[in-house]
Amino acid sequence: MASNASENTAYPFGTVLTAMVTPFTAEGEVDYEAAAKLATKLVDDGCDGLVVTGTTGETSTLTDEENIGMFRTVVETVGDRAAVLAGSTTNDTRHSIKLSLAAKDAGVDGILVTAPYYNKPSQAGVIAHTQAIADAVDLPIMMYDIPGRAGIAISAETLIRLADIPQVIALKDAKADYQSTTTVLANTDLHVYSGDDGLTLPLMAAGAVGVVSVSAHVATAQYRKLVDAMLAGDLATARATHFELDPVQRAVMGHIQGAVAAKHILHWQGVLPNNIVRLPLCAPSDEELDAIRADLREAGWDL
Repeated sequence: MASNASENTAYPFGTVLTAMVTPFTAEGEVDYEAAAKLATKLVDDGCDGLVVTGTTGETSTLTDEENIGMFRTVVETVGDRAAVLAGSTTNDTRHSIKLSLAAKDAGVDGILVTAPYYNKPSQAGVIAHTQAIADAVDLPIMMYDIPGRAGIAISAETLIRLADIPQVIALKDAKADYQSTTTVLANTDLHVYSGDDGLTLPLMAAGAVGVVSVSAHVATAQYRKLVDAMLAGDLATARATHFELDPVQRAVMGHIQGAVAAKHILHWQGVLPNNIVRLPLCAPSDEELDAIRADLREAGWDL
């Protein structure tokens, strides 16, 4: 495992993680220099973990070489200060193992294992997929439960069984099923992370340890404040920050795909040199951009 700032804490993946976008050049190639600068800024501003080439990182339109290049870039840039998780799994178990082994060679601290999408496997298939990856790749695993993208949910019962796999130590929960999450928290030692930016406070109230966020690209310090307050039991500060973040979260996640919105706002902030995404993602309409700017104005931002 690579050395990182979270290694000696109770949370080896950290508590405020950003699901990083993958910057592109004007010609549509991966911009590794911009990725390094973004990773540095996110960690400087309060992230102690980064998820590289996950959904928000447009992994499904990256080649294996581009994915690996992103893993190496982020590890080399901030791997001594933050945990780096690789979005190295797909709906193909064999391909997931191959790319995850390459991620391990690149020095990542763990891998994100999503429920296989499109195939719609049974719960037994999800368990077998995860077990095969765990057997082949000796790295800590964060499961990713996101039925809106995967087409299937990982049941609480399945997550409880997956928690028996030694490498499975965490869950990114984007299912918006509070009862299921409660059951998992009550019956496992998994480090649960909110995978829905707006549910960070209520999930942490039940025992989650932090968030894997898209909106944290543009409001890192506020998520750091929210998570730290919840971990300290300071509900008043956490609640106030939760409300401050509401219009930002709507701007990033409420109108268009999160990677598209995040890249536009980062470009407006001067963090990214452009807002380019790869098809099938595409540029937002003027109306969508107006809605994003209106939400940000409500948050007190002038971009």
